[in-house]
Amino acid sequence: MTTIPENTLVAHLGSMRQRPISMPTRERLAQALLDWFTAGWSAKEASAAATYRSAARDCHPGTGVAPVFGGSGMNPNGAAFANAAIAHIREIDDAHRAAMLHPGVVSVTPVLALAANGVMTQRHVADAIIAGYEVSLRLGEALGTRHAAGFHATATAGTVGAAAAAGVALGLAPEPFHHALGIGATQAAGLWQLVDDGAHEAKSLHPAFAVRNGMAAAYAARAGLPGAQRFATGPRGLYRLLDGDGPLGALDGGLEAPERLNTATIKAWPCCAQLFTPLDAVRELLDLHAPAPHEIESVDVEIFTHALKIAGVDWPARPAETCFSLRYVVSRLLLAGELGIADMESPDLHAQDLLALARRITVRASDLFQQEFPRLRPCRVTLTLKNGRQLSALRKLRRGDPEDPYTWEALQTRMRAFAPVMDDATAGAIVAWCERFIDTSRDGDICLPAPMLFGQTQRL
Repeated sequence: MTTIPENTLVAHLGSMRQRPISMPTRERLAQALLDWFTAGWSAKEASAAATYRSAARDCHPGTGVAPVFGGSGMNPNGAAFANAAIAHIREIDDAHRAAMLHPGVVSVTPVLALAANGVMTQRHVADAIIAGYEVSLRLGEALGTRHAAGFHATATAGTVGAAAAAGVALGLAPEPFHHALGIGATQAAGLWQLVDDGAHEAKSLHPAFAVRNGMAAAYAARAGLPGAQRFATGPRGLYRLLDGDGPLGALDGGLEAPERLNTATIKAWPCCAQLFTPLDAVRELLDLHAPAPHEIESVDVEIFTHALKIAGVDWPARPAETCFSLRYVVSRLLLAGELGIADMESPDLHAQDLLALARRITVRASDLFQQEFPRLRPCRVTLTLKNGRQLSALRKLRRGDPEDPYTWEALQTRMRAFAPVMDDATAGAIVAWCERFIDTSRDGDICLPAPMLFGQTQRL
């Protein structure tokens, strides 16, 4: 067989499943799972969640035992569609600097839906999730910045990642597994025209369809259907046709490095990840100098150019746009000293003090900062006070990046802050369920996600 990057990637994924999972990767997997449950719980009561559950039921009719955030059980396909959409509503599911996508929602979601059949061991579940991260992030890195400017990589590279996660979960041998990736790639889509046209409420369809198509690709390969072998590097593959410009070596290089799961970012703010460094900079200035809102004469935000291509809403007209408005999140943080789920879900967009502060904010795209993207996310925030004093902070990394990670205790605090409807008993159960993946002695145990972990009810 001719050695192409895709062949090497498939062989790499097979070898990963044959060796022990390192303790750092186990601990990071537990964090990824806790992040996924946090994202789902944060949105399960939202009106958008009910809409996505309804869409999932229409697309995948029938009941089942696969748990759904805030709803009744569905078959695995319906549950995966619903949970992928719901876990992305709040924009707090994990992210990645180089791949520019949300890996957890496309990796964890299909595996836990398929695990509801009660036959997958803990190690099997772990391998499948890790494979989803490995493929989605390597492919996202390869597709690069130019691709991410036009396409939502969660929906493109994420579809192939979901196919990888589902393929491992279904126990596919190497050849049909490769076919599954190729079939998934032919269904990869996700246009950023969605945000240009103000259709932000439908953005969660990107991971929902990615998971749906990835699972369908794995089913099709299991049934014996072939898929594109050079799905990324071929003359009509993803890289060429979807405007790839990243390093193709990401597909098959650095195979001795730790699993890509370890390079994901857990998000500190309930908004688009492109806006994190300005928020981190503002947080730094508030902590160091505690300026009162009435003392601020003006705010200058200089940020990398790509951020405004994705999060370019000048001022939100409705809650779904708050996650993508730099002016809104910065003014809200400066005014209140915090930025929480309620600020995004039920904002008072016409509050006079908020509008007055927002008018004093200047946002500038920096081509110089853009040169460091996507490796870094540079942003400088400068506050000019009415007494003439200037306060400035430069941030290039984000809280929650691999270089500035959360502790396990801090992640539990984050979960309760982002999911205030969660009670103590459920929080404890979710934490314990995620922690089990650190315990190597439980690798052979059946891994069955209980409905109570999803806040499941008997209603839709």
